[in-house]
Amino acid sequence: MFSNIEFLNKEFFWLLLALPVAIAWYIFKHRNQTAELKISSTKGFKTKNSFWTGFRHVLFALRLIALGLLITALARPRTVDVSTRTKTTRGIDIVMAIDVSASMLAKDLLPNRLESLKKVAADFIQGRPNDRIGLVEYAGEAYTKTPITSDKNIVVRSLRDIKYNTIIEGGTAIGMGLATAVNRLKDSKAKSKVIILLTDGVNNGGFIDPKIASELAVEYNIKTYTIGLGTNGMALSPIGMSPSGRLQYGRVQVEIDEQLLKEIADATGGKYFRATDNRKLAEIYNEINKLEKTEIEERKYYNYQEKYRPLVLLAGLLLLIELLFRNTIFRSFV
Repeated sequence: MFSNIEFLNKEFFWLLLALPVAIAWYIFKHRNQTAELKISSTKGFKTKNSFWTGFRHVLFALRLIALGLLITALARPRTVDVSTRTKTTRGIDIVMAIDVSASMLAKDLLPNRLESLKKVAADFIQGRPNDRIGLVEYAGEAYTKTPITSDKNIVVRSLRDIKYNTIIEGGTAIGMGLATAVNRLKDSKAKSKVIILLTDGVNNGGFIDPKIASELAVEYNIKTYTIGLGTNGMALSPIGMSPSGRLQYGRVQVEIDEQLLKEIADATGGKYFRATDNRKLAEIYNEINKLEKTEIEERKYYNYQEKYRPLVLLAGLLLLIELLFRNTIFRSFV
């Protein structure tokens, strides 16, 4: 009966302090009402304890318990059943445009830039259960890997399948990657549309100028976060292919067109980030996750059940029993 219980008027519990006072007063009064006879010896008297004489204290106990129950009832005990209903009121559509050029195999991030990105991006995707997400790959050209979808398992599987290959034309076409991402989002009905554009180089391919692509993003009210990936200075990067078909690595100067990435972010209302190691990359995605919050409407329904009635009934029953005993069995004792 008293599981998950709360008391609406807890201040009435202060009245329980009267119970010890009542007990002390009862003991004091009982001693003063007891007649005493002083004699030198009781050897000539036959003594017998009366059960009913000692049991009469039960009357006071019944009244005391009834008083405690009434005080508890005044405190308004009740149980609360809370049911919650959530509703997403503002969904976000996100497209992640990922550079898959050969330089993404550089080993300044571990095990390399691309694999490090895939791990962090997968965590980001799983942390957006209420949003739709799509993937775009780009190097010298761009194409849609996964259209925007709410099925995160599909997106994560597609992300894991991303790898460097020689099928896509070489180079870094930032404008193409951004324009393809805009194309995936332009018809979206979501109240918020976001592109996360990641690259580790400079725009040196494609037939769409990055500034034109950013203007398209502005036209369709698409915010763009840009990430420059790569350490400062030299990085161990692919420099060629051996006769056996294996990539050959060498120390290469890291070149990222940060000015262009900042301009794209500023023009579209986004933000530019620079990731120089695995930890920084994870921090960037965490920050974007905080910046782009999906609004969720939560409604709670409270069902209260009052529990004071059984206490009042029990207290009344005890007082009735006390009154009955006082006027029948204990009538000659009290």
